[in-house]
Amino acid sequence: MENLLKRKLNLGIAACQFGAKFRYNGKGIDLTQYLGRDRGQFIWTPVCPEVMSGMGVPRLTIKLSGGNGFDFWEGNANVKDKEGKIKNDMIKQGALACLETLERAKIDAYIYMEGSPSCGVKRTTLKNQRLGNPPGVFGALLLQRDVFLISSIDLQSPIRWWDWKRRLVAFVWIKEQEVNSKEILKDIWDKIKYVLYELHEEEGTAIRDEIRDILKSDTEPSSELYDKIKLEMLTLLRKPAELENIKKHLWDNYVDLKKKEGIEVEDVLEPEALRNMTHIAQELLGIEIEARKKNYLFRSSPINYKPDR
Repeated sequence: MENLLKRKLNLGIAACQFGAKFRYNGKGIDLTQYLGRDRGQFIWTPVCPEVMSGMGVPRLTIKLSGGNGFDFWEGNANVKDKEGKIKNDMIKQGALACLETLERAKIDAYIYMEGSPSCGVKRTTLKNQRLGNPPGVFGALLLQRDVFLISSIDLQSPIRWWDWKRRLVAFVWIKEQEVNSKEILKDIWDKIKYVLYELHEEEGTAIRDEIRDILKSDTEPSSELYDKIKLEMLTLLRKPAELENIKKHLWDNYVDLKKKEGIEVEDVLEPEALRNMTHIAQELLGIEIEARKKNYLFRSSPINYKPDR
């Protein structure tokens, strides 16, 4: 099984984070500019539930009242504008229209604006670092449909974006594999196990033990058991890595690649060496590039992403 994903990934994104001047005050910012060449490796679908609701630009600010986005869809919370007017019907229509657009686009992930009462996932306000009532109305819809979610804030950080990208690529690659034999399960596990250990060693080890039991068994597992293991791997790949873990495993996995394949990259430093996150991201990208030139497996980023142009 080739560790390669060739199709372009489809990313949904909050339109105001893609440069559209759709925010309540008529402002917007293009955070994808921080991705450099990576920007052209994806198909983008920008949406804005507040604009699609018909509230227009500029518009009065809105907020969730009486509960969070889940409560809103159950009829137990309201969306009110600054004047106290209820905007439930409008924001419902806008959110559903955006969801339909993303479903038609068959997105692989959605990049949301944190702090928005519509798109927010962990915060629904930007005031005084308060949380508000998360998730937001649209954020709740995306969570209910189990969409792979990325905060737009992390597009500004080279190391955070690298982490999101390598996990998303692995996530989609695994999702598209038909796991119906022990051989396929073992092949998938051998390729992505080091990333799972890096994300959460205890959960990764638990998945390893389940797979070992399956491989040792004399009977063929049920399709439900294969699906369960696959789901556990996908769920773990949604979790961002701790920066210290990235730095530690970067060195271990580079040494492994150097020993096995003879690949050497300048300026790759040992874990104890002091450097900023940008330098670490550059180290990771440098190793990735050299490994992919020869189609070798780099354990920190095991699935090569080479989208067709």
